[in-house]
Parts: sequence; structure tokens; C-alpha cells
Amino acid sequence: MIRIVILAAAALSGRPVAHSADAAPTCVVARPAASDLKAHAATFFAKASLADLDALATCLGDPDPAVRDDFAFTLWSEGLRGRHLTVAQMRHALARLTATTVGPDDGRGFRRPFAALALSEVARADRVEPFLSAVELHDLVATGATYLRGVTDYRGFIAGEGWRHGVAHGADLAMQLALNPRLARADADVLLGAIAAQVAPPGSHAYVHGEARRLARPLLFLAKRPDIDDAAWAAWFQTLHPNDAPRWKAPYASAAGLAAVHNSSAFGDAVYVAASESQDPQVRRLAPLAAGLLKALP
Repeated sequence: MIRIVILAAAALSGRPVAHSADAAPTCVVARPAASDLKAHAATFFAKASLADLDALATCLGDPDPAVRDDFAFTLWSEGLRGRHLTVAQMRHALARLTATTVGPDDGRGFRRPFAALALSEVARADRVEPFLSAVELHDLVATGATYLRGVTDYRGFIAGEGWRHGVAHGADLAMQLALNPRLARADADVLLGAIAAQVAPPGSHAYVHGEARRLARPLLFLAKRPDIDDAAWAAWFQTLHPNDAPRWKAPYASAAGLAAVHNSSAFGDAVYVAASESQDPQVRRLAPLAAGLLKALP
């Protein structure tokens, strides 16, 4: 087994063992002395049992960003992009990461967003070399959309804690799914609904960590689809326009209104710039719709 006991892992990493009741589980997967995770991934996944994969998935909730992001997520990414996982391992990872993404988060809020980010790598692996059935792909879309819609923890980067970035990670999963040529139109609509829900979510949080650009990326890839016509796109953008919700009544007189204007403007700008610069006429058709959103904002 690749796993090692907690005390040994702490000694290897130089971190103290977490003892508080509300602390996220400490990673018990041994990190290599060298920093080349690309080479380590081939060795790790060749020997990894399903229990080892579960242990690595647990590391995605580690409170130390060097473990959670630089090690655990990077190892997943290198393993999947390097095609070092067997189909059985990828299916197990899909099941484990899905359960984490739709389950309750730890008190620190790292586990679910990083499970979603790791799932984006599983989705990418299927896009590059399909191993999921149509039903499984549909289920992954449902998982991704449910996660993205359900994000309410909008913390991005915090010094000393690193990233949570739930909206951006959910958008990354949506992007990998949007790129999949096997994606059904109905699934595309599910993703569009989830994106719309987070463009200017309820509350007073203003995006400041690039969330608008990340949300725009899956939209731009979905625009390449020939089965989403101009009328459908116009209707979708109309759902983003100011409406009769209280925050739009006097948007410059409340924190919620200011956040709605800011977030909608950032999203409209991101789509407009990218669509205007695209050489793909399917994508370019989003530019006037994004401009219309910007003009509609108070």
C-alpha cells in the first residue's frame, strides 16, 4: 500500500498533525522528496489500490494548500492527463469524487470545491478518450450543474489558506463537459442554467478572483454548438438582465444591488471581449448579446 500513517506523513511534510475536532482530515499519502509530480504520477497510479485513490481524494480537503493544491490535485491532474489511470481507477475516482462533490463540506470549505476541480480532470479524460456511457456522462453533467448551482461559499484566495474558489472550479468542470462532442443538447441546457445561476448570485458578494472569466469559458465553447440557435441564445441572455427582484429596484443603494451590477458587468465584459476576438462566427454571435446585457445594466 502506498499510504503511510499520519505521523509519518506529518514528519515527511514538516507539518504538525491536526488534532482539532473540526479540522479537515490530514493527508496520509506520502509525498515524494523530489518535486516532479509528472514522473511520480506514473509510479503512484501504477501501484495504487482503490483505497490509495480514496486516500488521495481525502487529501483534496487538506487545510494545507501545499498538500491540497500543489500535491493532491496536481497528482490527480498529472495522472489523468498522462493516462496513468486504468478505466477501473477512473470509474472509482468518478464515484468517489462525485460523492464528495454532492456531499456536505468540511468546516473549512476546501473539500467540495477541490473535488469538483478533480472531477473536471476526469471529465477531460473522458473527452480525450471516452470511457463513460451516455448515461454516465449525463449523470456527470447533472453532478456538475448541481454543484455549480449550489455554491454559496464564495471565498476565493485567502493568504495562509490558499484557494477555495468554488464557482471557478465548478465552471472548470462545466467547461470540460461543454467541450465534449458527445454532450447532448439537453445537457448543454442544464449547464447553461447552472452558469446563469452564478453570474450574479443572490447576496452581496462581489467576484474579485476571476470568476466571471471562468464562468464565461464554458459558455463560449457551448456557443460552438450548431443546435443552439440565435433565438435560444437571446433568450438565455435575457434571463441575466435586470428584473423586478428587490436588488435591482435601487441597485446603487444596497450591497446586494452593487454586487449584482458588478458581477453582471464583469461577466458581460468577459463574454464580449472573448466573443469579439474569436474567429469562429458561432462564438462571435455572443458579442452583441453581451453588449446588450451591459447596456441593460443600471
